[in-house]
Amino acid sequence: MSGRSALTRLTGNGNGECGEKDCPNLYRTATGSFVVQSDVSDAFIPPAGEGLVEIPEAVLREAIRALGW
Repeated sequence: MSGRSALTRLTGNGNGECGEKDCPNLYRTATGSFVVQSDVSDAFIPPAGEGLVEIPEAVLREAIRALGW
């Protein structure tokens, strides 16, 4: 992946910076997978190389609308 500019933004209306109150966000990659930008969750400790984020229902609904599903 070559940075956020290579992703299709599905949610949010700002610059994608969590520090600028534009988070969480969902992005789609050129291969059709998804990248989530959000607050880190501590629900459990994931395996090495993985991470957990929390996604509000409203963000998933916005992404589904953006995809036309």
